[in-house]
Amino acid sequence: MTKPPRLFDRDLHRLRLARAAKGSGEPDFLRTSAAEDLVSRLEGVNRRFAVAVDLGARRGAFARALAASDAAGKVDFLAQADLSGAMLTGRAGARMVADEERLPLKEASVDLIVSVLALHWTNDLVGALIQIRRALKPDGLFLASLLGGATLTELRQVLLQAELDLVGGAGPRVSPFADAHDAGGLLQRAGFALPVVDVDRFTVGYDHPLALMADLRAMGETSVLVERPSASLSGAVLARAGELYAERFGSAGRIAASFEIITLTGWAPHPAQQQPLRPGSAKTRLADALGRTEQPAGEKVRP
Repeated sequence: MTKPPRLFDRDLHRLRLARAAKGSGEPDFLRTSAAEDLVSRLEGVNRRFAVAVDLGARRGAFARALAASDAAGKVDFLAQADLSGAMLTGRAGARMVADEERLPLKEASVDLIVSVLALHWTNDLVGALIQIRRALKPDGLFLASLLGGATLTELRQVLLQAELDLVGGAGPRVSPFADAHDAGGLLQRAGFALPVVDVDRFTVGYDHPLALMADLRAMGETSVLVERPSASLSGAVLARAGELYAERFGSAGRIAASFEIITLTGWAPHPAQQQPLRPGSAKTRLADALGRTEQPAGEKVRP
């Protein structure tokens, strides 16, 4: 089996999360919104979950959203897990340090696994999804959100151009994110049944690119690419990036930052679940359903 490429430095990511956990600011508007969306989806599921795990819990956005919702009574026990122990410090309830790439969960031991904006930092997303599916009991539910490829496209462009303008060369300063078009296939490859993928895109306004970068740092969402440039961005490059940002993506003294959130829903397989029909088992012809005359293969349709 081919080992997936190592894109992200997970040890550095853990350190960045620990730094974010100790910060005084808490700009978790992005994760709060994503957590509330997952909870709203859970409200529509007519099930009760004895054991649930919040994978990549960070500051507890999902637990707070769940406690304030009508779905609170659907989850009997919630364990919050995170790559960084610092993120879990001082919080009530069950907690555990857990790496999404090496889950410390027994097979078929959990009824519900959720993850709010954490899985996009895994080097092998399919491998992580397979581990999640195996940890779920049959007919267990998986709900997750992760950042998609359109996220921070403006910042990516201006940092690249600013370095090219002033240094003559540039390296990746913003991490790549998952392709929304491939997300459904990832769930199927991981063995999930009834996969559903939704994509939500929105724009956040900032006074300056440095304010955006400060928020990303406070959330623990700065780049941890293995192949990242060794040198930090200079003041001149940052100033040039600010100029380019204002020119290309600015309006009324504000700059725009795009975010794309991919939401995944999947179930651990179970014999009682609805199954797709076998090819050729349909009892009604498509032509009859559409009220059209069926044309033999190779013939042109006449107007």
